[in-house]
Amino acid sequence: MTEQGVPHIAHPRVLVHGVCPGRPGEPPFRIMEIDGQVVGEARTVTDVLETAASYGIPIHDLDDPDAIRWVGGGKYTWTVH
Repeated sequence: MTEQGVPHIAHPRVLVHGVCPGRPGEPPFRIMEIDGQVVGEARTVTDVLETAASYGIPIHDLDDPDAIRWVGGGKYTWTVH
């Protein structure tokens, strides 16, 4: 039975952190986690998709909170403000 009024809290396998400034001469990046482990840096949405796929996680909808969680900005946030 589903409780009414209880929010659904997604726990996706892929977590993309906020934008970090890149090293001098390099673009900004976002740290990626899969299953709670840091797996690398992403500089584009394509990096996120490719990294997830390399871990056997196909992402079909970048807005699906059950598939991916964006922290500190969404899928279009790739610069430091």
